[in-house]
Amino acid sequence: MVEPGPVSEYTAVRKGGAGLIDFSSRGRINISGTEAVPFLNGLITNDVKTLELNSWVTAAFPNVQGRLLAAVRVLHTSAGYLLDTEATTSGKVLELVKRFTLAGDFQVADLTASTASISIQGTGSSRIIKALLGEGAADVERQRIVQTQLPDGAAVNVMRASHTGEDGFDLFTNAENAPSLWEALIAAGAQPVGLPTLEVLRIEAGLPRYGVDMDETSIVLETMLDDAVSFTKGCYIGQEIIARITHRGHVAKKLTGLRFAGEVRIEEGAKIRSVDGKEIGRVTSATYSPHLGRTIALGYVKYDFLAPGTVVQIISSAEEIAAEVAELPFVRGSWYSN
Repeated sequence: MVEPGPVSEYTAVRKGGAGLIDFSSRGRINISGTEAVPFLNGLITNDVKTLELNSWVTAAFPNVQGRLLAAVRVLHTSAGYLLDTEATTSGKVLELVKRFTLAGDFQVADLTASTASISIQGTGSSRIIKALLGEGAADVERQRIVQTQLPDGAAVNVMRASHTGEDGFDLFTNAENAPSLWEALIAAGAQPVGLPTLEVLRIEAGLPRYGVDMDETSIVLETMLDDAVSFTKGCYIGQEIIARITHRGHVAKKLTGLRFAGEVRIEEGAKIRSVDGKEIGRVTSATYSPHLGRTIALGYVKYDFLAPGTVVQIISSAEEIAAEVAELPFVRGSWYSN
């Protein structure tokens, strides 16, 4: 059960301000070379062949059984294709792509230590980005990347992205520029947000986290990563299984929301049962939502019980606690109104 951080961090994001999150621990791996596109397209679920310069998509690395090895964002910049992934999957992604470096014109560079990633989240983020990086950066369209500069000339790549259900921006820069960028964002009005508060915000937003809500046992289509899959591209590892599931119509189970009547303590991994006692899933993340005034959770539930409003029982610490299946996201913030 996630315990929220300071109230000021949460309200900065949810109540019209801007929260500042350091994502520099995430992995950043650059792929370049004339054969970067065909090699990448054979490894991931989305189509980089159609990815325009200065744009980005989400994608997944599946294994041959269609199970999730890593979730990534692919940024097409002038330097190549930057794979941005969670810290827990950084080494795995690096290992997956490095094995092709001797097979053709395919170069791999681990930029994790030499670069930094900072996110600003909340309805006030656009105002701060405009003041610091200009109107072009603040008006960047979704799935696009704007290359701009700090007042001191340091290069920054800006993309619109939400990790909280609120409007936001992710900024990529060289590691030596990160401290000055961080301080400039704070001076412009952003409030630093710690990991406990981020966990609450991302569960409210219904966003899965690798190693918590999804892992190598999860089929890609079970994990709320539907936008990461192209159903029109050529062959890639795991495509046969993913296509078979799609043609069948649905997965056997899927990650969904669970809503409780009030504040309760729920163990991660708690079993989910139907009202007639059948085991139908498990809880992966749980937290108290300040916005909703109740406990919420993410969990896998069998297909026949996925309809919002379905009443279920959560078995936590040998106690049965009533819940109902809820549509995600729990909180539809400013990201959904822009």
